[in-house]
Amino acid sequence: MSVSEADVYLTGPGQPFEIAVETIRGIDTRTWKNAFPTLGVILESSRLHGAATFLVYEDERTTFEEHYRSAAAVAHLLIDRYGVRPGDRVAIAMRNFPEWAMAFWGAAAAGAVVVPLNAWWTASELVYGLEDSGARVAFLDLERAERLAGQVDGLDLQTVVARAGAAPLPGVAAATDRLEEVLASVLDGLASDAGGSTLLPDAGVGPEDDATIFYTSGTTGRPKGAVGTHRNICTNLMSLMFSNARSSLRSGRSGASAAVAPAERVQNAYLLSVPFFHATGCHSVLVANTAAGGKLVMMHRWDPERALELIERERITTFGGVPSMVMGVLDSPNFESRDISSVRSVAYGGAPAPPELVKRIKAHFPGGQPSNGYGLTETSSVTTMNSGDDYVRKPESVGPPVPVCEVKVVDESGAEVPAGETGELWIKGPNVVRGYWNKPDATAEAFSDGWLHSGDVARIDDEDFVYIVDRAKDMVIRGGENVYCVEVEAALHEHPSVADCAVIGIPHPVLGEEVGAVVRLRPGSAPVDEEGLRAHVAERLAAFKVPVRIWFRTEELPRNPAGKVLKRELREELVGS
Repeated sequence: MSVSEADVYLTGPGQPFEIAVETIRGIDTRTWKNAFPTLGVILESSRLHGAATFLVYEDERTTFEEHYRSAAAVAHLLIDRYGVRPGDRVAIAMRNFPEWAMAFWGAAAAGAVVVPLNAWWTASELVYGLEDSGARVAFLDLERAERLAGQVDGLDLQTVVARAGAAPLPGVAAATDRLEEVLASVLDGLASDAGGSTLLPDAGVGPEDDATIFYTSGTTGRPKGAVGTHRNICTNLMSLMFSNARSSLRSGRSGASAAVAPAERVQNAYLLSVPFFHATGCHSVLVANTAAGGKLVMMHRWDPERALELIERERITTFGGVPSMVMGVLDSPNFESRDISSVRSVAYGGAPAPPELVKRIKAHFPGGQPSNGYGLTETSSVTTMNSGDDYVRKPESVGPPVPVCEVKVVDESGAEVPAGETGELWIKGPNVVRGYWNKPDATAEAFSDGWLHSGDVARIDDEDFVYIVDRAKDMVIRGGENVYCVEVEAALHEHPSVADCAVIGIPHPVLGEEVGAVVRLRPGSAPVDEEGLRAHVAERLAAFKVPVRIWFRTEELPRNPAGKVLKRELREELVGS
């Protein structure tokens, strides 16, 4: 069954993934007819998983019922204590703690617009996010509370600090509470029905109401807040479910899985390796596992050795994150001694993945299906997905779009180019956010007639598989020739001694730019020098694409929380611009 045949079969009338056309902000848009309408409905449905373990943090465990009750208490806390009303902004600035999930779901159930802030930001950056979004309440962990102490005096903000212990609370704002104390008070006072059911408040929000503001990476200028609706984030959940169904159908696994009795099914266990404040971590991991009953295993910080320990201990079925994390696990000296037999899926995205990684996954995880997806903060995570046999067949591709998404490649004038030619990728669908918070000029520049101008250079083949060639702003232009960094990086990754790499532009007085590369070698690998790597690339690519200079590093390449290499930082460090 081809991709298009599977799409037709799964999206037909009466099917779970039936497609309908709705008018959204004046634009006719394909939508999932059976998608959840709001985040609150997803949270309510999560109670069906009851006593099953939902969140694991170090040695702490939280069941679905316990999480639901805590999230419901947060919703009532926001409304009754802090006066939050639908549309008010509620920020979260903390590392991946169980309380992050409780705050997110509780704020969404209260009808608030959730504003996840980058926990790596400095105090001034955090203040910018709070001020720009106009947040009325902020949930913080102790580290973020200490960072913001004395910095938000001019804001009309109330703060709630999680995991503060017995230490005195930093004077973040005029009103600062301990989450554990106020949550316990609300839980004790909540009215319950005869079955002990804690009720969610009636927020009165619908699919087109604002649900989230996620700030973009901000590689140039101040970060922009992408405003996502309930439909946006619920669309992503349905798109993930569809992608799994399509992959199973085309591989012939659907019949086998349907024959397994529910009691015999093993709970999916996901090793969380990306932050919740990123669209992937929130939309594609937290929301998806809340809805599907998966166990989320969190780490205090990413470490390949700890990841292998948890894969074995928690019988992890899915792990991934960004490609560099998967490579770190595969490169671990302890890999062969760990039991990784439970792994069924190795999923990653957020950064270019070298085609060589697919081969390594198939070789080291015999029972694991590799998958790679593409999306942006502005597309609420998933736009395309490549998995299973398709990924092995086309490892350079991020896959075809999910059926509710339209994609096209355009030239500089906005005209669509023929299949196979490169240009800027545009995306349209119910997952595309409505714009940037309080930035009409930036919104008008990036969105037109329902289409998002992604800024990514791409091509689409005759099967509608999308290939991300490069990020337009990171492309090296050498003497008028476009050198796509991802292509050179893929060639470098094919060398067995290369653990990680990044291609950057080196200023040149005549050519404008030349190709440079930063390489981290695999510990214990065969030695290789600059000339050896240049010769390796020259065997695979045209001469003008071969790096003229290669820098070797022993430490990890600098990355933002989304997993993207900070190439501007590398350029400033190595070539001064």
